Amino acid sequence: MKPLARFALRELAIETRGSEIAEAAAVLPLMFMVLLGIFWFGQAFSIYGAITRAAQEGARAGSIPYCITCNSPNSPGQNAVAAVQTALVGSKLDPTKARQPSPAPSLLACSSPIPPPPSVGCGSESTNFCIQTSIQLTSTGLGATGLCGISVSLQYPYNFWLPFTSINKQTIWINASARARMENH
Repeated sequence: MKPLARFALRELAIETRGSEIAEAAAVLPLMFMVLLGIFWFGQAFSIYGAITRAAQEGARAGSIPYCITCNSPNSPGQNAVAAVQTALVGSKLDPTKARQPSPAPSLLACSSPIPPPPSVGCGSESTNFCIQTSIQLTSTGLGATGLCGISVSLQYPYNFWLPFTSINKQTIWINASARARMENH
């Protein structure tokens, strides 16, 4: 090999121009995927917070036996459904997309524990939310009932868009539930 060719080959091996472009081409798609993941998981976390807050508002509204702004007396379940729908709309979520959790939460009825009380199913106030009234929140032992309350549970769909992953364009159901003690006055 001629000395000139050897010199040119050595110069080519030492040359670093253009290596930045090759490194960027390798790293940028990975960084883009990480940023997309942060965005979409952030959106899912935001929806989780919104539906949890809606369930809490529903349980709080359902625990109060009266409605100041209502023209006619409402049941605790109706108050809970109205509060959940209002909270979801306020969070820019569609209440019609929500559904009852499957299976429904298995909660005991507020009655004497002897024999064991039956489970309380979801009320008929809504097909989108599971409203369970007169449930036991605590148990104080044999022969006595604990605190009675209300439970609100729901699921809300979320679609990820994360290309080149197994969760791309898949619907996941985000769960939320809340309980509150029934007020007597």
